[in-house]
Amino acid sequence: QVHLVESGGGLVQPEGSLRLSCAFSGRTFSSYAMGWFRQAPGRQREFVATISRSAGNTKYATSVLGRFSISRDNAVNTTYLQMNSLRPEDTAVYYCAAQFTYYINNVYEDSTQYTYWGRGTQVTVST
Repeated sequence: QVHLVESGGGLVQPEGSLRLSCAFSGRTFSSYAMGWFRQAPGRQREFVATISRSAGNTKYATSVLGRFSISRDNAVNTTYLQMNSLRPEDTAVYYCAAQFTYYINNVYEDSTQYTYWGRGTQVTVST
């Protein structure tokens, strides 16, 4: 069974930065595409970013393009979300997700395509 634990959330001022981490355990990390999603109060969970098994393919939501960067380190079974130039509208609970795939370049933007989820980490952008 895959286990995902997010960390790195917190309170940050507008235009600040945070780096989220997602620790993966239970299976072979390099066999899974990874994704980050977020959910703000009163809103549906939305896609943020995804990265392929090989890290050779990434995709981002339009709202975070150029500000956020997803990466992974298969040696330490962790995926990251570097968030720069944060805005109040980025405030949400951020979730990490994992999906097994045979294809090294597959990425997934739809939350229904993911089997495993972490519990989330709160990010608050405010003065």
